[in-house]
Amino acid sequence: MSDTHDHDKTSAKSSQTVPIDEAVGMVLAHDITEVRKDEFKGRAFKKGHIIRREDITHLRRLGKEHLFVLSIGTDEMHENDAAAALAAALMGQGVRIEGEPKEGKINIVADRDGLLKVDRDALLALNMLGEVMCATRHGNTLVKKDRVIAGTRAIPLVVKKQVIDKAVGICSQARQTGSAVLEVKELRKPKAGIVITGNEVYQGRIKDAFAPVISKKIEAVKGEIIGIYYAPDDVAVIELRLQELVNAGADLLVTTGGMSVDPDDVTRFAIRNLGATDITYGAPVLPGAMFLIGYLDRVQGGKDPQSEIGDRAPIPILGIPACGMYHAITILDLVLPRVLAGERISRKELAELGHGGLCLHCKECRYPVCPFGK
Repeated sequence: MSDTHDHDKTSAKSSQTVPIDEAVGMVLAHDITEVRKDEFKGRAFKKGHIIRREDITHLRRLGKEHLFVLSIGTDEMHENDAAAALAAALMGQGVRIEGEPKEGKINIVADRDGLLKVDRDALLALNMLGEVMCATRHGNTLVKKDRVIAGTRAIPLVVKKQVIDKAVGICSQARQTGSAVLEVKELRKPKAGIVITGNEVYQGRIKDAFAPVISKKIEAVKGEIIGIYYAPDDVAVIELRLQELVNAGADLLVTTGGMSVDPDDVTRFAIRNLGATDITYGAPVLPGAMFLIGYLDRVQGGKDPQSEIGDRAPIPILGIPACGMYHAITILDLVLPRVLAGERISRKELAELGHGGLCLHCKECRYPVCPFGK
């Protein structure tokens, strides 16, 4: 922290000089250096330290009889205590504090691999309070365990408890109406069944490019491929292949191709005939405008003890348009993690992707370190 910022934080509160015996419980307004010949030279007490009774003897050895301090009233909190209270209120499942508060700041890190969720409305309300803040990574992004996902701090050295109470209240309200402001959802490991459609692929006129692309994305989330079937542009055959994959234990279905409005593009009709409900076709994302998502209710099959979704949870069906063959990153990369985190994706969730849903097709793709999906 720079000297200028330290000065600003100190000047925000009136200071005073007091005898060290009277300074217990007060906040040190400056660093105190200690020099021991041939042994040590450095900071013995840092600015912001709360003076304790056991510090008095040490301070006297340093020649101190008076200290420049800030007093903390009963209606106030030290910046480190405030930061700790903020972090505790912000955190939900799958996150933890990294280390101790330092100069009013504390980092929050992922406690597991998963999908970061951020309550943006609650975060905005907290940051509107003025004397506290929290900065996060973008929500709905995959994060690794131990990586920093947010930082929160008290801005003045001494904060009114009323402000902290309001911040904690905002976080508590978010938790009551949905989930914590910050959490990392664990992704289930899918058993994916893939049906690649299209007469040109089925009849061998062109080489399939979908299978390796989809397989790679499923494997990246530690999923298992139950089977990969090829089907012509025939509603009945596509439906049959999907049903066979369900019977084989697939808890995620992915179809490729057949999503446009051409007469031969019938994949979405096969999905409907299979019995899928809550089908949403079309999304404001490029590449991925002709994406489809639906859900198939389970009517048979035993529960897999390794599955987190149980034997009655609907099976998500993802229909990937042709762009999935030609672009490394598509709407599938935005939706798949959320599906595996247990989210139900409807028209609203897809519509929200329009803001940030334009891929720039950079020559060197650096996703997810880019604006796509943010």
